[in-house]
Amino acid sequence: MRLRAVLFDMDGTLLDSAPDFVAVVQAMRAARELPDVNAQAVRDVVSGGARAMVAAAFDAEEGSAEFETLRLEFLERYQAHCAVLTCPYPGIRELLDDIEHAKLRWGVATNKPLRFAAPIMQHLQLDQRSAVLLCPDHVAQSKPAPDMLLLACQQLGLQPAEVLFVGDDERDIAAGRAAGCRTAGVTWGYIHPDDSPGHWGADVIVNHPSELRAVLDRALCSC
Repeated sequence: MRLRAVLFDMDGTLLDSAPDFVAVVQAMRAARELPDVNAQAVRDVVSGGARAMVAAAFDAEEGSAEFETLRLEFLERYQAHCAVLTCPYPGIRELLDDIEHAKLRWGVATNKPLRFAAPIMQHLQLDQRSAVLLCPDHVAQSKPAPDMLLLACQQLGLQPAEVLFVGDDERDIAAGRAAGCRTAGVTWGYIHPDDSPGHWGADVIVNHPSELRAVLDRALCSC
């Protein structure tokens, strides 16, 4: 079946959002007269969300009142700082140009809440180019459940087999496979040192956006 669209995970796949997360964590520590935390320790757990990043940056027991206060402050600060340093990974803008030139549509399916994802897309002037933006706000279950991808396919008017889903986490690949999409795992994102993209079961693993373009070329030529 011909490939007609590409869906991307946001953090760690389409966009490098870690600099904003790190900036928020460092500001929180500075406000408490604590030294900067190792930025890589935060980057390694971005895929785990706010809880994982707070746990990496502060000595507070998860589930405690202190931890919950830190988590809520993190989210509040991030709301005001979510589109300051975030940018597409090198090669992504060129990849999106190529996708559009090939008459394919593209969109985003992310576990990032809409209140963060939408302003980022607008700030980077990607909102008018993206055919769909799906977040946990739109579905009953987030990835690794297939709900988000199935809804994206429905909104695009496509069969899942006509869509390639690209992500940097095993949950992305699990969601894509469960939905019936083709899947690509990327190695440039926020992958925990103990994880290995080769174990995710993706149809293909790519190390740079230019390699993904080659994957798309093969898919289009084989139809």
